Amino acid sequence: MYTLEEEQVIDTSLQRAWDFIRDPQNLNRITPEDMQFEVLQDLPPEMYEGLLIKYRVRIPFFGKQIWVSELKHIQHKRSFVDEQRVGPYKFWYHYHEITEVDEGVKFTDRVSYQMPFGILGKWVHHFLVKRLLQQIFTYRREALEKIFSST
Repeated sequence: MYTLEEEQVIDTSLQRAWDFIRDPQNLNRITPEDMQFEVLQDLPPEMYEGLLIKYRVRIPFFGKQIWVSELKHIQHKRSFVDEQRVGPYKFWYHYHEITEVDEGVKFTDRVSYQMPFGILGKWVHHFLVKRLLQQIFTYRREALEKIFSST
């Protein structure tokens, strides 16, 4: 099992932060373009417990993959989880949290995941996946800074 944790403080209000993250359509705004992220369904304007989101995403060296996430454990103005139901990982559990702090709002992401394919999956993680996930979260950090500084 691997864990990736990222924290970021943004100068915004808790309400503005929640308004952004509760809208599943905003996922596209914080996903790198080279991943060719494509939602394959109509999305509601606000997430709800049990919402399944089906999308296609490009993974380097593996091509386009279908990914289905279930949104769960939603705590209003606090946190939620997206858990992979179908996708490239053996296990993917992504906890999102926002917390009011003196400087604004702290965004916390904690991803617990397992690679498929045993020892081959460990090798692919070491040489590719770990770096790709860091790049995705770096992109998200920059995207959130731009989004909240422009509104």
